[in-house]
Amino acid sequence: MSILFAILLFGFLIFIHEFGHFVLAKINGVKVLKFSLGFGPKVVSKQIGETEYMLSAIPLGGYVKMLGEDAEEEGEPGDDERSYKNQSVLKRASIVFSGPLFNLLTAVVIFFFIFSTGVPTLLPVVGEVMPDTPAAKAMLLKGDRITEIDGVPVKQWTDMTDIIHNSPNKSLALTVQRNAKPVTISITPESKKVKDLFGEEKEIGLIGVKPSGETVKIKGNVPDSIKNAFLKTWEISVLTIMGIVKLIQRIIPAETIGGPILIFQLAEKQATAGVLNYFFFAAVISINLGVLNLLPIPVLDGGHLLFLGIEAVRRKPLSEKSVLMAQRIGLAIIIMLMVFAMYNDIFRLIRGKPLP
Repeated sequence: MSILFAILLFGFLIFIHEFGHFVLAKINGVKVLKFSLGFGPKVVSKQIGETEYMLSAIPLGGYVKMLGEDAEEEGEPGDDERSYKNQSVLKRASIVFSGPLFNLLTAVVIFFFIFSTGVPTLLPVVGEVMPDTPAAKAMLLKGDRITEIDGVPVKQWTDMTDIIHNSPNKSLALTVQRNAKPVTISITPESKKVKDLFGEEKEIGLIGVKPSGETVKIKGNVPDSIKNAFLKTWEISVLTIMGIVKLIQRIIPAETIGGPILIFQLAEKQATAGVLNYFFFAAVISINLGVLNLLPIPVLDGGHLLFLGIEAVRRKPLSEKSVLMAQRIGLAIIIMLMVFAMYNDIFRLIRGKPLP
């Protein structure tokens, strides 16, 4: 059953992306000939008005076919004004950009749902004090609940760790709730070098405590949920871009690149972990799909936007020969990346490596 959730997730996010192109094409008056979920031979199709809606055999993509995308394509008499190629640069750019935009907005909607229904949040309650650490020396005790650090309110575990991590070798005043009474403790986090999300070493402050595991479900009101949804989408978008940069710099090993098999495995894993995990994963994948499609590689949306930007500067489009050559190179890059990702997926399965 969980593999079905993985397939539904993949199909839904592709549909959202293509639906973005479709909606902006319609808004800009461009004639849409075909709207397909999937590539390859069509399995099911239905003509509604001027558009043929299709479900195709290979569910690893999708496309919107607009009148005028192919230079040699001819439409019916009177269709020139509705041809994609005859639209202004701004209109064409809006159609291209709308696919990634819809993926990012989908993530915002999912995060809004998560924040408004309630997120289990770890409370700042000490579960264990490690020996010979600043916490042990400061007489911090199991069961203490940190309520303030240097006068800054602490409501969840990450509030506490954020301040402590940014304060190596700096004296801090912790206010803790102990036996229903406030107690003030002076503590100096020791400096430690740890590896971050991208495997790079950085210096942080640590005091030597572990959380108790106590959680509370925090439900946000509508304004806060909207704000947090946009902030979380932005945060993960930035992390995605940083991850791409670190891959190019070879800070992150290339073997971490995954393809459809890994996505399906992770989706299945998150589906079994619960609804909240599944929707969070869906939002992350939607953001990745949006950001990756904006890379300036020909055949991707970002490549089309690059061509349109050049056309806007030159005040005339690039030659068909130049565009075709660039798209062939872009397609070769995408195919190589897909083959490499699939190789990593298969190698991971053969070696029995755990999922990230």
